[in-house]
Amino acid sequence: MYAVFKTGGKQYRATTGDILKIEKIEAETGALIDLDEVLMVGEGDDIQVGAPFLEGTKVTAKVLEQGRRDKITIIKFKRRKHHRKQAGHRQYFTCIQIEDVVTAGKKAAKKAAPKKAKAEKPAKTEAVSAPRFLDAAIDGKPDDLKKISGVGPVLEGKLNNLGIYHFSQVAAFTVEEIEQIDAELNFKGRIDRDDWLGQAKALAAGSDAE
Repeated sequence: MYAVFKTGGKQYRATTGDILKIEKIEAETGALIDLDEVLMVGEGDDIQVGAPFLEGTKVTAKVLEQGRRDKITIIKFKRRKHHRKQAGHRQYFTCIQIEDVVTAGKKAAKKAAPKKAKAEKPAKTEAVSAPRFLDAAIDGKPDDLKKISGVGPVLEGKLNNLGIYHFSQVAAFTVEEIEQIDAELNFKGRIDRDDWLGQAKALAAGSDAE
């Protein structure tokens, strides 16, 4: 599911796990914030459009960083008028990671879920075995996994925590391992959607050639 929301006078399209830099919001690093000015929500062919906003819908995000963008220089110049003014500016931003897109229907489903989840937890733990790469040792210098489209510093850290450090490991993912990683990191099909395996094979081949 993706959402288009508005904040700071700008519109952003986001899905769960995306990392965005938006106009500054007063919040501490690590805090969860709700962005409730949602203009549109879509999942496959099912698209909901607000007028202008969707009631009962919000985007939940985690604040990763408060910072400032690169400096830009503003120059005002009038020819033959001895007029020249120069100033610099660095815009403030808030870096966030999208945690969830919550709709009115999704809230109702969450209330009914806990009773079943408690009873099923032991069965899930027994059924799912740890992927083989969890115990894999680092073989040489780790690859820069951020070269894979859609992988940022946060996702790279999560993959490293699972023992994934090399393009060759990603390229060798099996269907079962992809399902386990999706469940562990809440990727919701991102590996297949962004073709991580194809990208990793190409990057691994390039590393071997070097």
